[in-house]
Amino acid sequence: MTEAYELELKKKALKVREHIIKMSGGGGCFIGASLSAVEVIVYLYDSFLKTEGENRDTFFLSKGHDVPALYGTFVETGRMEKSRLENHLKVEDDIYWHPNRKIEGVEFHSGSLGHLLSVSVGIAMDAKMKGETGRVVVMVGDGELNEGSNWEAMLVANAYHLDNLVIVVDRNQFQANIATEDLIPLEPLADKFKAFGISPVSVDGHDFSALEQAFQKLPLEKKQPTVIISNTKRGKGLPSIEARADRWFCRFSDEEVSQLLKELHGQSSAELTSETLVVR
Repeated sequence: MTEAYELELKKKALKVREHIIKMSGGGGCFIGASLSAVEVIVYLYDSFLKTEGENRDTFFLSKGHDVPALYGTFVETGRMEKSRLENHLKVEDDIYWHPNRKIEGVEFHSGSLGHLLSVSVGIAMDAKMKGETGRVVVMVGDGELNEGSNWEAMLVANAYHLDNLVIVVDRNQFQANIATEDLIPLEPLADKFKAFGISPVSVDGHDFSALEQAFQKLPLEKKQPTVIISNTKRGKGLPSIEARADRWFCRFSDEEVSQLLKELHGQSSAELTSETLVVR
């Protein structure tokens, strides 16, 4: 990856974060988890996924509450008009807290966690049976891994040698309003995937070069699915809410949104503190 292209991706990621922050006004959104997933989703849609034509790739956002990051990426990669984001939670459109297939580019409804890995396994199996070469990428949350359906799906994926399946775990260390390791510990996570026949690799999920290196090596092992453990920070880009359990779902006032946008660009005043931002 060239420095110029990496800079371009960083600029797009910054714009996506702006969109997410703006969607946290009005009826609010799941801002923390959306901010943690930005670089991965931007990289996928700008560089990795072939989304048109024969043997196209397919992306499923299983942790559907991150949809502001997906819609923001659609805007910054020319897949959606920017003005549509202003329809967030309005009855005139279908843009709300979770993905909706009525939005062009959304492959499957999600929001109830633990389902789309199974869907992805079915799509990957179908592609294998048809001799297609498209890849199936599914992003799951680390807290979502508590759902047993994920591990059942991985057993099937291993049994049918689905090396066209790529699982991305947004490992931001939080599940709703509690740290994952304080509720049901996931570590050693990579070893768990290995035990289920899934080849793991861990990366810095906010580093575009690291993401490029991981995705360009796929599949890691022939006849095995791959999991990319994307180590991220909840609320990335906003120090006042980063890595905070209580910054899960937020609804900010117009003034608070303005403050957060300034913070994102490193222009926040000394008076801007985490205590000034109220969760409603």
